[in-house]
Amino acid sequence: MKEDNIDDVSSDAAPGMANFLASSVHDMKNSVSILIGGLEKTLASVDAASFPSYDGLVQMNHEAKRMNDKLVQLLALYKLGQNLYPFDLQFLSLYEYMQIIAAQNNDLLKCQGIKLKTQVDPDLYWYFDEDLINGVVGSAINNATRYASDCIYLIAKENNGMLEIRIEDDGEGYPDTVLQESTNNIRGIDFQTRSTGLGIYFSTIVARLHRNHGRFGEVKLENGGLLGGSCFILRLP
Repeated sequence: MKEDNIDDVSSDAAPGMANFLASSVHDMKNSVSILIGGLEKTLASVDAASFPSYDGLVQMNHEAKRMNDKLVQLLALYKLGQNLYPFDLQFLSLYEYMQIIAAQNNDLLKCQGIKLKTQVDPDLYWYFDEDLINGVVGSAINNATRYASDCIYLIAKENNGMLEIRIEDDGEGYPDTVLQESTNNIRGIDFQTRSTGLGIYFSTIVARLHRNHGRFGEVKLENGGLLGGSCFILRLP
């Protein structure tokens, strides 16, 4: 009896499995979106000062949004891999963009006692895909929120002909292992911290999609900055 070629079977099944996983992720995202909608409706209908569970609901809503963001990142990576994503560069005001980002994170940061300070030139404009960069910046702020003591800086500036967006916190900084792994843009799965490395992988892919005159976007992790903690740096040409 002729033996099946395992390599051939795997290669034939891979596209079907990828489509199945993408469909499953899409369904999960829809369910999480319904959950977020219900939580936000509840939050809007109660008085924060008189509702004892308000801060808890804000935290639950944040975690649901964080889960939704991860699912959206997975779908975006699938679409990028299949050349289905409609990459859309727009000329945007960084001042207005950062005000929107700050407003989106205000409730969670307020209930956790964390201040978000922005620093940007009101006249700074740049070309980038807003939806993709939202995913990168949002993921970085979520991470900073987990480790900050009481302050996060969101900074945008032009540096050597590149747009540089920095998310800095006053926590203890990245462990040496994370800094070393980020140099190769490869992260393993850490079952203790439940980190998959998806955020840095997604951010790196998005950054490199932005290119201009032979220059590519990049992501860098370091410690220090204005607050002495971790610094997530996104540079776009």
